[in-house]
Parts: sequence; C-alpha cells; structure tokens
Amino acid sequence: MKIEGLDALEKSLNELSANAKKLSETSAVPFDELFPPSFMRHHTDSSSIDEFLENSPFTIESKEDFLAIPDEEWDNYIVAHTDFSSWEEMQGKAAEDYVVKQLGF
Repeated sequence: MKIEGLDALEKSLNELSANAKKLSETSAVPFDELFPPSFMRHHTDSSSIDEFLENSPFTIESKEDFLAIPDEEWDNYIVAHTDFSSWEEMQGKAAEDYVVKQLGF
C-alpha cells in the first residue's frame, strides 16, 4: 500500500520548522513590519503606522517621545482610531498576524 502526499507533507513540515527557527532568532521587530500597511488599513483609519503616529495628538519624534505618552491617553487614541480597545490588544493582534505570516501560514 502506498500513501500519497507524504513528500509534500514532509516538505511543508521542513519549511515550517525552518521558519520557526528563523522566527525564534528574532529579538525585535520594527514597527513597520509589525504594523504593515495591510494591517493598518484593515484595523485603523490610517494607511501606515507612520501616518497613524503623525495623526496622533502627540509629538513623536523618537522612541523616548513615544514611551513618554501616558498609557491612558494613548489607549484613548487607540479606541478612537482603531477597532481595538487598547494598545495592548492592538499589539497582540499585530504580533499574532506577524508570527502567522513568518511561519508561512
């Protein structure tokens, strides 16, 4: 008896393994990769993460500027301009989408 498709399954599993290894070596993901235009257009009223940050009521010219924004005020902006209820939720969904894409699903 011959089982069909095992070669294709083995190839898929090898690709998944290689992608998972590559992903595990990633220590940081740039904002523009974590929040690609497709994500931003689908979940926000902006077409890019840069536009989203520029349209915010905050002056964000550095990482330090971004980190200095009070959490509650940033969450209020997120609620008003996305389909998320918090920055944490938005980041979680972006990370989930990023991992799925990197694994090749």
